[in-house]
Amino acid sequence: MTFKTADLLDDYADKALQVVQPGFHSYGAHKRFSGPVSTIKAFEDNSLVRVAVAEAGEGRVLVVDGGGSTRCAMLGDQLAQQALTNGWSGVVIYGLIRDSADINAMALGVRALGTIPLKSVKRGVGLRDEVVHFHDADFVPGHYLYADEDGIILSPVALL
Repeated sequence: MTFKTADLLDDYADKALQVVQPGFHSYGAHKRFSGPVSTIKAFEDNSLVRVAVAEAGEGRVLVVDGGGSTRCAMLGDQLAQQALTNGWSGVVIYGLIRDSADINAMALGVRALGTIPLKSVKRGVGLRDEVVHFHDADFVPGHYLYADEDGIILSPVALL
């Protein structure tokens, strides 16, 4: 990927682009990634993340609204590997991940608030492909996410 979020914002100033407020750390070997958004809203339960990454990603970006919890991880190396294997472009976690050293070696883009070694519970609770809101942005299923070293932007239409 050769895009730059700064250039996209400059080039498409006439589009209704959103800039996600900073605070995410970059993990995974791909620092730049993009694709249509698919969402999960689940608090301290990554059951739906497991279900989603088992599906064909088709270049999509999985956005997980974990409520910003810092008590457990919503993504680890096994689920990240499954996302990579099944063709997801990236994963954005409004929460934490674990196994960051292994994830950093994967050809996947990952953004999260940080790391913790504790895994989440598995109750099968949450919502899938609903609009989620965090860091001053609305993540709408089917809209497009672009992430690079400078940050994350959202667009209602494909820019590339």
